[in-house]
Amino acid sequence: MTAHTTTPPARLSDAAVIPLRTLDPAAALDDLEWLDEAIGDARVVAIGESAHYNRESYELRHRLLRYLTERHGFGAYAMETGFTEGWRADAWVRGDGAADRLSEVMAGGLTSLMGLWRQMGSHLEWMRRHNASAARQVGFYGIDLGGQNASLIPALDAVLAFLAQADPGFAADPAIRETAAAFSATSPFAAPAAMAAYGQLPSEAGNALTAGLAGLDARMKGRRLEYVRRTSAEAYERALRSLRHALTLDSVVRGMTSGDQSSVLYNRDAEIADTVEAILRGHDRIVLAAHNAHLQRGPAALPGMDPVTPMGMHLADRLGADYLVIGTTSGTGHMLNSDAAAFMAGALFAPMPAPEPGSLDALMHATHDGPFAVDLRRLSPADAAAVRAAAVQRAGLGAFYAPVNALDAYDLVVHLPHVTAAEPDESALACSPREVREVFSHYQPRQGEQPTWSGGR
Repeated sequence: MTAHTTTPPARLSDAAVIPLRTLDPAAALDDLEWLDEAIGDARVVAIGESAHYNRESYELRHRLLRYLTERHGFGAYAMETGFTEGWRADAWVRGDGAADRLSEVMAGGLTSLMGLWRQMGSHLEWMRRHNASAARQVGFYGIDLGGQNASLIPALDAVLAFLAQADPGFAADPAIRETAAAFSATSPFAAPAAMAAYGQLPSEAGNALTAGLAGLDARMKGRRLEYVRRTSAEAYERALRSLRHALTLDSVVRGMTSGDQSSVLYNRDAEIADTVEAILRGHDRIVLAAHNAHLQRGPAALPGMDPVTPMGMHLADRLGADYLVIGTTSGTGHMLNSDAAAFMAGALFAPMPAPEPGSLDALMHATHDGPFAVDLRRLSPADAAAVRAAAVQRAGLGAFYAPVNALDAYDLVVHLPHVTAAEPDESALACSPREVREVFSHYQPRQGEQPTWSGGR
């Protein structure tokens, strides 16, 4: 009888492992001192995640932001959430408004459900405490299109409010907002209905909306000096950036309803790259947080689509060595449910099996038991070859693994061996739209998914 042998999974050498003692944002930071050399003089340090709404991802980004702020003077946290809505969160972390208004900020100052979790609330609370006594405050910024990536109303209303102050004699065509309001969305759960409503618009109404937005853009640019003199440079730049987001979102909605998904991703990521650059003009150094696929310095792929150019490729092209990317991988646990029907029924998260053999996640998972980092620029030839051979990475979309050349895409990788659902914040949910409260009312965490929250509205 012939004995069968099993080839052990590939792993990196112990020399490649930089252990992370804890993910607790409040813990001592000495175990992160390796970052001093790793980040060098980079002006943008980008921190990825495999999927949204995992507790460990929120905690990792919180802890790294705390280190980079306290030890290196980073002045901004820019996150994959709505740009226009994010100004509300920025005002709060800088001390504007009562401390007990945090729940409203979590629900309304962040989009796409990004703010509805206790870990995000703790993050914002730390920023406010830090800013209360810091010589240099750290700002909060959204980079994304806002309006749940479906509605023009938040950005458009910000633009119209600015114009009322900067150009009181000008009356924008009311049809612009009326048409935009016909397909508005107050949450991601309302986005499908918004897309359907846009698809039912007469073509002439959609064309007039696009033309109207372009007209506002031309007016804003042409009267910049007048508008800055009447308001401020900051107010003008905020309004202009919101208008750029409205224009881009208009193109995104057009693309989605016509089936042109690739241009949707191209347009969105180019715009959010522009937004990061705009934020960087006001700060020496910023921390950037988004999904791995947005941050990587290489083409990004989604199921059934050709690779597209993500934000990270734009930033790498423009910033060179000033752009540093920390990708993340994951082992086991629970991840955002890719089954839309199950998600809407309250099954927000789904079990995540062990990483697929041959993937970057599997390589990292076999290397070390606890959370750890790897500096891909300082690997031995053997370790570099092992990373190069791991040509796919978990993308947080069910069982989908996206092609990746990690040595080109990232500078460092942090592995999270077990990820769990973030904890919904009941106070933030109480401030959320009805459809959000309804979906979360059905959420009952399963064992091992997120054990400390009891569910309910």
